[in-house]
Amino acid sequence: MTIGVRRRMGVEERRQQLIGVALELFSRRSPDEVSIDEIASAAGISRPLVYHYFPGKLSLYEAALQRASDDLAARFVEPHEGPLGARLLRVMRRYFDFVDEHGPGFSALMRGGPAVSAGGACSMSTISTTNALVDSVRQAAYVQILSHLGVTDPPARLELVVRSWISLAESTALIWLDGRRIPREELEPQLVNDFAALAAVSAAYDEEMATLLRGIMKDEPADGPFAHLAGRLMTLAS
Repeated sequence: MTIGVRRRMGVEERRQQLIGVALELFSRRSPDEVSIDEIASAAGISRPLVYHYFPGKLSLYEAALQRASDDLAARFVEPHEGPLGARLLRVMRRYFDFVDEHGPGFSALMRGGPAVSAGGACSMSTISTTNALVDSVRQAAYVQILSHLGVTDPPARLELVVRSWISLAESTALIWLDGRRIPREELEPQLVNDFAALAAVSAAYDEEMATLLRGIMKDEPADGPFAHLAGRLMTLAS
């Protein structure tokens, strides 16, 4: 009979395992409700061993947020193939996959983090860390969208459109998490259309934006999300 032997993990491997376990638990419940004992149990190790790798729940929480923010930023990476509307729709599907899988963690990340310090008060260092992580996700998304537009030095109106749209996606996801009253299958294409609508409004005031929008629309298929929006607007106006 062969007896299985538990493999001893290296330091970094164990740290990554604990981060993964903590992220999974924080994704299902508020970090305030997750104890070190619960994390240790889920990882199959003792409570003192958790403290060997992390000084406390706060540092483990921040490490989990870092991984979550890296994952979220990666959802905006998309091959530069096909019309822009289809690309943005794939990005929104991956974005909502993350929101769906990591609801409480996503809320904590976007709202500045809950109170996880020993005294129950929100640590200022945690707020600063969380804000920096959120800013890094927003900047990564911004850079990705500009790359799809083929723009390296965006004019002021284009920067406003892209950053406003990223904020809109965040707000929509947070509102959706509060009851999920609108199917995400409707919200994802709606957000793609929101991008086109923001760009169209800006184009009405700026010829440079109008030129950019015309370039986008000429490559859109008749059944694409942008073209669908244009058709609906024509119907409403008639």
